[in-house]
Amino acid sequence: MSVSEDVGSTNRSLSEISEEETVRFSMDLVAAVRHNLGFLRLVDDSEWLHQREIIIESIRRYDQLWMPLISDLIVGSSSTPPMILPPIDIEWIWFCHSLNPVSYREYCKTRFSKLIGKPTIFDEENEEYALNRCREIWEYRYPSEPFENESDFNLENPYVINEDLLNQVAKQRHIYTKFNEPYRSEVVYLIAARQRYKGFLYSMHKIADRCSQLVPSSDVLLMLLTHQSYPTVYAQDIKEFEGHIKRVYGAWVAVKEEVIEQTKFAWEEIFDQPYEKAGGSAIGKVIDVKPPFYWDVTDTDVNTKYKSLVPRFLLEFCISVKLKTHTKAMKKDTSNQFMRLRMARCHKELKLDKSLLEFKSESWRKAWHLYCEFGTKGAILELRRKGGRCFKGSSPESSITFLWNDLLHERSLILSKEIDQVVRADASITPPVQAPYLLKCVLDRVTDDSGAMISDVVLSMNQYRPQEGRWLSRTVLDHAGRECFVIRMRMGGGFWRRGGETPSAVKWEDRITEIREGSWSYVASSIGRTPEKVVGTAIPQEPPEEWQASWNFSTGNELFIRWQGSPSSNPGLNFDVKNKEPDDLPMRLLKGRKMQYQVKKSGSDSIYKQPKDVENEEEEEDGFVTLVRFSEGIPNGKATALLNWKLLTVEILPEEDAVLVLLLCISILRSISEMKKEDVGSLLIRRRIKEPKLGERDWGSVILHPSLYSPSISCSPYLLPWYWNAKTIVASQTLDHMNRPPAMNLNYSPAEGGDKLYKKGLFS
Repeated sequence: MSVSEDVGSTNRSLSEISEEETVRFSMDLVAAVRHNLGFLRLVDDSEWLHQREIIIESIRRYDQLWMPLISDLIVGSSSTPPMILPPIDIEWIWFCHSLNPVSYREYCKTRFSKLIGKPTIFDEENEEYALNRCREIWEYRYPSEPFENESDFNLENPYVINEDLLNQVAKQRHIYTKFNEPYRSEVVYLIAARQRYKGFLYSMHKIADRCSQLVPSSDVLLMLLTHQSYPTVYAQDIKEFEGHIKRVYGAWVAVKEEVIEQTKFAWEEIFDQPYEKAGGSAIGKVIDVKPPFYWDVTDTDVNTKYKSLVPRFLLEFCISVKLKTHTKAMKKDTSNQFMRLRMARCHKELKLDKSLLEFKSESWRKAWHLYCEFGTKGAILELRRKGGRCFKGSSPESSITFLWNDLLHERSLILSKEIDQVVRADASITPPVQAPYLLKCVLDRVTDDSGAMISDVVLSMNQYRPQEGRWLSRTVLDHAGRECFVIRMRMGGGFWRRGGETPSAVKWEDRITEIREGSWSYVASSIGRTPEKVVGTAIPQEPPEEWQASWNFSTGNELFIRWQGSPSSNPGLNFDVKNKEPDDLPMRLLKGRKMQYQVKKSGSDSIYKQPKDVENEEEEEDGFVTLVRFSEGIPNGKATALLNWKLLTVEILPEEDAVLVLLLCISILRSISEMKKEDVGSLLIRRRIKEPKLGERDWGSVILHPSLYSPSISCSPYLLPWYWNAKTIVASQTLDHMNRPPAMNLNYSPAEGGDKLYKKGLFS
């Protein structure tokens, strides 16, 4: 008898399952998961914990000191653990040991004749108290044993290491990387995951005789591992499922495709829902594919001090589709029908199509898996037919809309809708979480010392008082095209009035750069004044002997630039950044796309398409610089920003100062332009260039999930990370002007100053 024959006619939704039918959890599993994620993150960041000698000493401390101590503190036959917590190295060993419930239970019964549980402490204040209380007890009981792991192994009395436990700890070394997406700790996500975990236990009980192995999805696995890490609670809750739970794959096990499909089919037959969802892919498959951008958990956003900088939020979005059976519509010819996915707002050019022939009526199939900015509002799914009014076009037949706010109000974060009684679509999302800032500088007009654009309009408004000074200006736009900063570079002095004076160039050391926070104040059409507040400056300095350029930043940093070899050859480019403030984390600037920004450009599994205008790898990396911060906890460094100084485009983690990165970007461009004696970044262009209309493309608003990447699929560059093909995605029409013959270049009025003013001391 098949699974479908047993349960197919009695589909139930997850919300209909009662605790009596599955399991009543004896603790707050949502709070426990949030606590465990914080703990695993701390362990993952603590490199010292994973050194072999530290692990061996930690196992000794756990086995010979901690477990006997806590066993003696458990009163009588009670399994309730005392409210104390061990040092982090012991807690890590304890956590790893508990993830093998059979081995852990046998260990406890053999050595202590009882199962030893872990206290359920999820509050930081109580956790600190429990740790301090443990220290007092430890120091009283073990006066010669340090409370913290000092890895001072006693060779005269060698400890016989538990190899099984050592292997268990080694297995879990990178467990946090499987759950490090920031949405995992959001309460709404965990509530939905807990309900899915209950559904998994329910389905496991129902189909135990028909499925030899079961593969948990990542959200279910997170719940399961957390549950197991509290041994007495887990043993009590899962007592009825103990025989079946052994068939569940763990986080570190390679999974065969047929086993994954078997689990999916069983889930779908019971609940009539797709098994995989946003934030809940089957382990051993998509879970191992990381996002195409750096989506890191961050505790702080240093850029909240800039009121004009609006945070960017991303969510994971997934749509699965199943054709409906026994309907009149299904009797029609579906060969010319297809579905189109569009965004409710932003990226109007986005049209993702899939033929109806790709789907079946018996099972669900994932149709689209994307990362979307919360500002896109939602997704529109259309049922269309080829032909219609236009022979080569198509006509819509029906549509449904999934709004992010509606999905977030669903307890399961899943919403099901039908299209014209033909298609059933289930949409799922993860809670939106903060993502890196995306900023780019666009060309703008010349301004005077006061910040007003050089213009007859401004001259007239000032009752024809002369405008003094000449500054190149660039407007900084965020991911949604909003003006957030204005960058100004001083180039000339002198006055201008109608029919009057020619400006004069200032010395290199007087060509300061300033960043003003906010947007332009427009007085007439596109003529305006810069915002008043200056939030950053860069002043050119006389460089030390071994350097060719030096800048002093108001942020408390100094930038040094030099070439090794000819300045016409970019491989010789070197940087050094020094902090004046001792509390600032050390940083390095690495040429090219490094660490998480490195792009795979070869191999059959890469969809990266090398631009036609790029002749070699060195040219392709030219313009990119990765900013890396170092700390005691992260000795190998963490990339906090990627910048392209040629295109004046940056991606910045919330923990990195946006103004500092913009100062680095513009200072590198100005220095290299001076060294090369050529305009490598459009500094000579002093006009506003028309940008793509807001809402047409919107770089970064929609990004394909890596599971959809394929070398055989032609993919719009606007659905890939911007730095994969930066010239196409973020470059405005500036490049068109740069590539035009000199005769076709823009002409500038004497008011703004000719090219000589800006070239003098820079490109001449």
